Amino acid sequence: MATKKFIDLQGMSVEAIREELRQAEIDLGRMQFDHGSKGLENPLLLGVTKKDIARLHTELRAREVKAMTPAQLAGRSKMRFRRSNNS
Repeated sequence: MATKKFIDLQGMSVEAIREELRQAEIDLGRMQFDHGSKGLENPLLLGVTKKDIARLHTELRAREVKAMTPAQLAGRSKMRFRRSNNS
């Protein structure tokens, strides 16, 4: 089942997602500073914000992969295959 945040991301433009990501990263930095200096009322918000940032990065990457040509996708698969065999 899709969450409300996931559904909201589907309707957003790439520029809106990038702006949201930029703002979330600024908020995270501010919260980390505040938490280190005076403490936060709810330190669990740090984790929630990190998950939101990861969710935004994932959506941007999914859109990049979706926009790739078949040749780019084929090259991507080869790179992933080489990386997994070198480990």
